[in-house]
Amino acid sequence: QLQLVESGGGLVQPGGSLRLSCAGSGFAFDYYAIGWFRQAPGKEREVFSCITSSGGNTNYGSSVKGRFTISRDNAKNTVYLQMNDLKPEDSAIYYCAAQRGAMCVMRTAFHNYWGQGTQVTVSS
Repeated sequence: QLQLVESGGGLVQPGGSLRLSCAGSGFAFDYYAIGWFRQAPGKEREVFSCITSSGGNTNYGSSVKGRFTISRDNAKNTVYLQMNDLKPEDSAIYYCAAQRGAMCVMRTAFHNYWGQGTQVTVSS
């Protein structure tokens, strides 16, 4: 079956780091650009990063640029998100999703497959 599974979330102190993973199965993983999204309670879902199907290009939103890095290993059907210098406002459920195409389109409506999310909490 088609699925994406996020992992690696947890509780960290401000300034700390986490590495999230997004593992895909049941579809042609290397055909899809993958986006990272996050949503905090009471707030709208934010798309903040994506990576093209080949991994050749990446996009970042201003809220995370310079702190987060997206990468992928298509041989492992996995996309990673390295998060550094985490801030309390980064606290959210983090989702990965596969979009309809090889290139990045940072719009929720373009994404076909979604994981169930992994919680990231940044707090002292």
